Amino acid sequence: MQMDHFPPVMFAGLIVIMLIGFPVAFSLAALGLASGFYAIHMGWFPAAFMGNLPISLFSILNNDLLLAIPFFTFMGTILEKCGLAEDMLDSMGQLFGTKRGGIGYSVIIVGFILGAITGTVAGQVIAMALISLPVMMRYNYNMRYATGVLAASGTITQLVPPSLVLVVLADQLGRPVGDMYKGAWGPALLQVSMFALYTFMLTRIRPTYLPAIPVTERTLNGWALWRKCLRGIVPSAALIFIVLGSMGGLPFQDSAIATPTEAGAMGVVGALILAAMSKRLSIALIWEAMSGTMRLTAMVVFILIGSRVFSQVFQGVDGAIWVEHLLTGLPGGQTGFLIVVNIFVFFLAFFLDFFEIAFIIVPMLAPVADKLGIDLIWFGVLLCVNLQTSFMHPPFGFALFYLRGIADTLFKDKRIPVPVKSSDIYMGAIPWVVMQVILVFVVIFVPQSVTMFLDKEIEIDIDKVVIEMPAESAMPDATLDAIPAATDELGKAAAADKAAADERKKIDDLFK
Repeated sequence: MQMDHFPPVMFAGLIVIMLIGFPVAFSLAALGLASGFYAIHMGWFPAAFMGNLPISLFSILNNDLLLAIPFFTFMGTILEKCGLAEDMLDSMGQLFGTKRGGIGYSVIIVGFILGAITGTVAGQVIAMALISLPVMMRYNYNMRYATGVLAASGTITQLVPPSLVLVVLADQLGRPVGDMYKGAWGPALLQVSMFALYTFMLTRIRPTYLPAIPVTERTLNGWALWRKCLRGIVPSAALIFIVLGSMGGLPFQDSAIATPTEAGAMGVVGALILAAMSKRLSIALIWEAMSGTMRLTAMVVFILIGSRVFSQVFQGVDGAIWVEHLLTGLPGGQTGFLIVVNIFVFFLAFFLDFFEIAFIIVPMLAPVADKLGIDLIWFGVLLCVNLQTSFMHPPFGFALFYLRGIADTLFKDKRIPVPVKSSDIYMGAIPWVVMQVILVFVVIFVPQSVTMFLDKEIEIDIDKVVIEMPAESAMPDATLDAIPAATDELGKAAAADKAAADERKKIDDLFK
């Protein structure tokens, strides 16, 4: 076998081991090591190339940016467990519930706010389903709409800053996290608007699907209701402003005072304060949050190690050149490349977690995107929008699995009168997946949806640059008088050097 034929073989092996179902981190490392030893046997690179692997692993793990992952995870877990979601959903549900489709609007708004402060899809879907699903069923909401809006609102957290997906993509693309956050605000707001518009259209086309709750069902009214809403929203908004503002992640912000890791640490302190204010901070809560953070961080580290072993061997056999030739030859230039890549990532997300896609696939695609002149912030946010669908598309979407599990629990606890059918969950997800795919195409063809909040690059036209020298009349008289004297001195020094050179030449000729 020639080395030129080996990169596609490695890539095919990558697809096979992903379909087997064994943990990807260890499968990747095994595939990378086996391919590396085979390449050494074939003489494609020396054994010393694999000897550099430990140094390479330590270099990527010595990345300060990755320290932000456990901080943001810990912050999100604390806020998820302290009952903030329950308070916000209860108050928002009472505020908007008397309007047709009001509970749906409440779930969308709370999903957006929680997405900005928790960052965990599982906890968000479970928390919102526990509270809202029994209420929706009690007031005869359409079951497919109810399950779809709960799952889709939980996936918003993947796109809303400070999303962990954006942190990882910023690291893999070599771009500032703050810029990635600013770029994500446009698509995030568009996504929420699309969800709300779909809900509004349903209230007009199928009014019986989303009935209003009678005003008499409210337990709070007037200022007491508004105060409860503000009690959940204001502290959350303050925490978002502090965390994102400190790292330059807010729209139209052009400065930062903290790194992502430092901002994550401040977020942890803020989350603990919010939990204490709600009188739900306890040792058990902290221990549970620490355990969840430890498991997620360990998973990320092992995936990172496995992907690094594979990618180093893949680079050693010129895999990057193979990928570049494969993708740069696509018709349509930038647009063709983006469409093909997003279709590929969409189907790959059926089998892989977003961390695995970010660490394995993105390093292969980023150099090609950069060579095609694609802004990597735009490219990263586009992939993040696409990765939302990995939690939603049937039958593999994790958000649907979480919803399936919590619906069964609610029925066993007799909190809902009838079981939720799997067909309702899967069919209910389809309209929301379609909206997410529409957003992918919006971001592809309207890049301003990402770049409008980014700092504008200062462009300099070299042809218009004019360098003006000071006029002679502007020089002091003393300087003008000194110019002839300086010129004479330079002339004398040059004459002396020439005389010395002539003398050396005469001496050399004499000895010859």
